[in-house]
Parts: sequence; structure tokens; C-alpha cells
Amino acid sequence: MKKLATILTALILTTTLNTFAQSDTNEGSHSISISIPEVALLDLEGGSSINLAPSAPSEAGNPFDFSTAVDNSIWVNYSSVVASGRTRTVTAAITTGSVPTGMSLKVTAGSYAGSGNGTLGGATSQVTLSNSAQDIITGIGSCYTGNGASNGHNLAYALELDSNNDYDELVQDNTSITVTYTLTDDN
Repeated sequence: MKKLATILTALILTTTLNTFAQSDTNEGSHSISISIPEVALLDLEGGSSINLAPSAPSEAGNPFDFSTAVDNSIWVNYSSVVASGRTRTVTAAITTGSVPTGMSLKVTAGSYAGSGNGTLGGATSQVTLSNSAQDIITGIGSCYTGNGASNGHNLAYALELDSNNDYDELVQDNTSITVTYTLTDDN
């Protein structure tokens, strides 16, 4: 009986040791999960407001000079990480207020400049701003423009009289307009 108890104890001890024993080899491995989040950030740099005003004539009989109603102090900065094969676009729209009758507010995004990297977008042609969103920078992939003025795309604004026939539409006024830029996913 003692012999049987000794054999059973040895068998239980061997089974227990084998259960807790590690089978070490000359290599080991484990899983690592890598997650890159989607990013869509846009910022305007270089100023918070713009004042566009044509120069009043200094000589009787001369018209306003709209060539001075320009500004290029604002820069569009963006950071973007997209899903494979996707792109984004920056749109512009007047979201509050309206341009006085007989005039047009135009914006042109310049070509990319700065310290960024990646698939940076390309500027479209000059856009006459309205309440409808219009593309001004297209083809944005995973990239960053660099931060601050002189990085990204410079915005050039121009206030123009629609035609000399609209001169009678001019009235003394102080109009406030909000232009909103949006970084959108392309379909």
C-alpha cells in the first residue's frame, strides 16, 4: 500500500510539474497592435479679420480705386491623415452677411509653401465667394503644411466692382461678412 501511495504521489507531482513547466525555445513572440487615427484639422493663420476698402478719389470726377481693396495676410494650415486611396478638399463659403450689391468678393489660394510634408493639396483658380461652398484646395492626402504664417496656402482676397455699370449701386456702408473654410472628405 505504501508502494502504491508513493507511486501515486510521484505521478501527481510529475503531472503538476509538467503543467507549470514552460517550454522555452530559442525565440519568443507576441502581438502588437498599431493604430493610426484619422485626422482632419484646419487653421487660419496671420490675422483674425480683414478690412477691404477701395481708395476714395482725391480728385473730383475720378472713381473709387478698387485695386487697393486687396489683402493677402491669411494662410490656410492643415493636418490630414486619410484612409488609403482617399483625399480631402478645402472649401470656402460666406456663412454670415453678404457682399454689397454690385460688388464681388474673390479669393485665390496660392500654391503650397512652407515646411510641411506629404500629399499636399493643389490650389484651384480664383473663386467668387458666395453662400455655396466652393473648392479652393483639392487633392489633399495624408500630410501637414507646417504651422503659422508662411506655411500652407496664402489667401489673396480682392473686392471688385462687378462692372462700371454697377457704380450707381455703391452706397456708404460698413458690411461685415464671415467666410468659413472647411476641410472635407472627398466622396
